[in-house]
This record gives sequence, C-alpha cells and structure tokens, in this order.
Amino acid sequence: MRTVYLGTSEFAATVLDRLAASPHAPALVVSRPDRRSGRGRRVSPPPVVERARALGIETFQPERVNEPDALARIAAAEPEAACVCAYGAILGDELLAAHTWLNVHPSLLPRWRGAAPIERAIEAGDAETGVAIMEPVAELDAGPVYAVRREPIRPEDDYGTLAARLAAIGGDLLVECLDGVPEPRPQGAEGVTYAEKIDRAERLLDPALAPDALLRRLRALTPHVGVHVEPDGLDRLGVVAARLAGPDDAAPAPGALAVAEGRLLYGAAGGALELLEVKPAGGRPMPAADFLRGQGRGLAAP
Repeated sequence: MRTVYLGTSEFAATVLDRLAASPHAPALVVSRPDRRSGRGRRVSPPPVVERARALGIETFQPERVNEPDALARIAAAEPEAACVCAYGAILGDELLAAHTWLNVHPSLLPRWRGAAPIERAIEAGDAETGVAIMEPVAELDAGPVYAVRREPIRPEDDYGTLAARLAAIGGDLLVECLDGVPEPRPQGAEGVTYAEKIDRAERLLDPALAPDALLRRLRALTPHVGVHVEPDGLDRLGVVAARLAGPDDAAPAPGALAVAEGRLLYGAAGGALELLEVKPAGGRPMPAADFLRGQGRGLAAP
C-alpha cells in the first residue's frame, strides 16, 4: 500500500523504521521544521527527518501542514493511506478528509488521550499500557480504533525503556493494520483520561508528595525531560536514579538532603528517597557516593 508518514520524535522515528522495512514504505515523510536544540542551541533536524534521509526517503518540512501548499505536496504523493505518529501539530479538517488516516498512539485509548501518554501512565502507577492504532478526528485522540496491543509497565521501567518497547510494538501494529485495514471501532465513553503536556514545574521533585509518587515521577521523566531537587541552602541538584529509602531510615525533613550511613537521602511527605545517581548544576551525572565525597561533604545526618 502506498503511504505517506507524518512524525517528528525519536519514538516516531522507530515506527518509521518498521514501516520503511514493510511493503508499505512511505513515498514521502512529513515532519516539523528544523529547530534549535541542546545546550549549544544548534539548529538540527527532527529525529524522523534524520531517519528518513538515512533510509533514502523524500522529506518535507512545512511550517504549517494545513496550508494549501502542504496539502498539495501530500496529495501529490498519492497515498492510499496516510500514517501519523507524534507529529506535534494538529491536523486540520481538510487534511483529515483528504486521506485514510492511521495514527499510532501509545496508550490504551480512551485512557490517556493527549500529549504525554507514556509519562502519565508511569506517573499514575498504571500496571499496563499499550499502543492503539486509531483514526484521527477533530476531537483530541477521540477517533475510532483499528487495533490495540497491550504492554505491561514493569516496576523498573522509566520513560526510555517503556517508550522503546511501545515504539517497536507501534511499528509492528501499524504494518499489520496496513496489511489489511480492519474496520475501526468507536472508543468507549467510559474511562477517558487526558495526558496533559509536561509542565516545567513538574520537573521539581516536590517534597510535599509522598516518596512513591516522586519515584514514579522520576521514572516518568527519565531520561528525556529530567527532574531535580531544590534543597534549602544548596544548588539545584538533578536526580537521575533513586529508590525508596528503607522503612528503618530516619527521613530528613521534607525538601532536605541528608547523609545516612554513606547514602544520600531526600526528605518527602511521610518518608524519603535514596538518591542513587545525581547531576550537579553544570556537571555530569555521577553516583551519589561521588557527589558526597565532593560537594556533599557538609550534609548532616537526618
């Protein structure tokens, strides 16, 4: 089946790999314009564009995908189906009406419609998630569903590990749907939740929350967003890895850092996290033990 593919992120690039290796390889890949990113603020193409170029697929990066020139460019590829995954912009009614669409969405719809379904599933403590192939409509992620595949969320999963599995599942499921497009089924009216975009304030491990909630937030935002603590009187400290402190550990006051038997503890509501790997401001990630031998020497016991 002749396709076009719209996507931007690393997740979408993994799905593109699978699609390109199938009989439905896209004739055209559409992505967002190059942007400044990274510490050096260098202009670079989106991951999907880099992957498409490596695969030898023509790319198109319009500023506005719903403008007449973009509609004409996509139509000129004569797709029998248009596929979209993590494109990052709303598709207008005219574009949606022009083609048969299959959207790769990493959640068990109608749970976690929206921008951050993987992060919100981890943060909420869901036991499982999955991938839905759906038909996009004007209402956010509310269209009928072609197929769903479930995936457990493992206790050790962070965003990086779970997203990698879901992207592989999403690519396989998309190809299966294109092999023989099934009749889509409407989503149920019950169980609708929304995965809001990650807010900048959520990068702080808020000590008003319980330690298990903070650990889920850490897992949900690692490694792509990152989290930090802001202990009183100390510089901001990034947190790369942590675990719940033991039940016999004396917890520091909420928001405070302390040392207990050579371990770095962060106080929260009703307990503490043991920080295993941290990233000082302007520095590189390091084991908490190395941090304590350097910048953490002045920390007291709980």
